[in-house]
Amino acid sequence: MSLNIVVLAKQVPDTRNVGKDAMKADGTINRAALPAIFNPEDLNALEQALQLKEAHPGSKITLVTMGLPRSAEMVRESLYRGGDDGVVLTDRPLGGADTLATSYSLAQTIKHLGKVDIIVGGRQAIDGDTAQVGPQIAEKLGLPQVTYAEQLRVDNGIATVKRRIERGFETVECPLPCVVTVNGSADACRPRNAKLVQKYKYAVTPSECAGLSESRKALVEQRPYLQIREWGVADIEADPEQIGMKGSPTKVKTVVNVVFQAKESKKIEAADEAGIEGLVQELIADHIIG
Repeated sequence: MSLNIVVLAKQVPDTRNVGKDAMKADGTINRAALPAIFNPEDLNALEQALQLKEAHPGSKITLVTMGLPRSAEMVRESLYRGGDDGVVLTDRPLGGADTLATSYSLAQTIKHLGKVDIIVGGRQAIDGDTAQVGPQIAEKLGLPQVTYAEQLRVDNGIATVKRRIERGFETVECPLPCVVTVNGSADACRPRNAKLVQKYKYAVTPSECAGLSESRKALVEQRPYLQIREWGVADIEADPEQIGMKGSPTKVKTVVNVVFQAKESKKIEAADEAGIEGLVQELIADHIIG
């Protein structure tokens, strides 16, 4: 049984480098001020999709990402690892979207892809840490969902998912089509394949192609597999009231970088039986041990 697999991925700012210029006056992230990276848990999701593709010959992986035009790099990273296709959803009215508006836009995109058997994505993105987009997409598409996945397989139209819970693991079954969100503790994504890098290194979106030399444009035109789809609001037939800032009830007031520091304090006890006994009693009283 071949599968049509959609991988949801996001290009995120590297939150390890948050500074005072990380936020704009309107409460949105200043993405130009931070390095952009592939959201870590989305890479885990891509690996699960690649494993499904290997287990089901003839399957196809389409990576969908929403963001700035430079998000096309996400599609290329998927192609380098074994993905087959991709869509970059980018349009000025989509900017400033919260999870509600983002999930609506992505759900509309998935609807316009046609038949989809399984949708996988990371549990959450490191720039928002909400873990809301995957479940919201499932609700908008009317699909069953499984979260916190660590292993995924599909047999006879049923997805079997090993998921991490508070005190261990559980295995659940879910009919296709469905949405699965993947933990960072799942299998790490495989590295780029050298042959695929050589094949797809010139893959571009239409907006990227416009800035290329005539010879490079001719190469892209001759090789359809180098043409990355780039969709806007009109392509997905989105309601203007449900996208971007208009469709986002969540408003961020400020973003700060908090650094935790240990207190500079120490206590010296006598190195005898009485000193040790007193220290143990104090640790017990403070519920540090006991």
